Amino acid sequence: MRLEVIATCMDDALTAEANGADRLELITAITEGGLTPGIGLVEQVAKSVSIPVFVMVRPHSRSFNYSKYDILTMAAEIRQIAASGASGVVLGALTPEKKIDERALETLLPLTEGLQVTFHRAFDELEDQIAGFQTLCNYPQITRILTSAGPGPAPEAIPAMRKLVEESRGSSISILAGSGLKPEGIISFIQQTGVTEVHFGSAVRHGNDALSPIDPVALRALAENIHSNG
Repeated sequence: MRLEVIATCMDDALTAEANGADRLELITAITEGGLTPGIGLVEQVAKSVSIPVFVMVRPHSRSFNYSKYDILTMAAEIRQIAASGASGVVLGALTPEKKIDERALETLLPLTEGLQVTFHRAFDELEDQIAGFQTLCNYPQITRILTSAGPGPAPEAIPAMRKLVEESRGSSISILAGSGLKPEGIISFIQQTGVTEVHFGSAVRHGNDALSPIDPVALRALAENIHSNG
């Protein structure tokens, strides 16, 4: 089992690594679902922790449909992230019809050489997630999909999550379950869905508040539970 934890600053990154996180998703604007952090923070985190750092590449929170200027911005950010020492990027793009934007991927993915790529929760706006998954399998750079298996919280979509996990078997893409997961009941969720990676944000922060620091006691307990029972 792999535990990915959202980090929004150096303190988050250091606390997460020290208390059992296997990977970081580094973002800013957590209350907007995550936007691209400044390159200074990216460089500082990448050189300060030993666990993989995956960096959000999302220029705004208006939608997942991006103009040519947005794509140019994302391309510039990917180039900087690739030079920073980070392990991966987190990105996604949809057409106005809520399909995978393959033209955007064909522009951005060639720039990710040497990085892993997570396709983020733009995936959860797709009407047909299985078809979307099959489209993403055409891009070898994409190594995982962060999803709640639908528009609601992941714990409310166990059958759909299990179906995605089954679809992913034998492919190069892993399913990373996230959104709405709680430490309570996480082992049951893992067992029912078959996921091998889970993603936590506010549920490991003080008071379950997205803008509060990571709670090291809560994160350590979660990590130990997942790694020993997951």
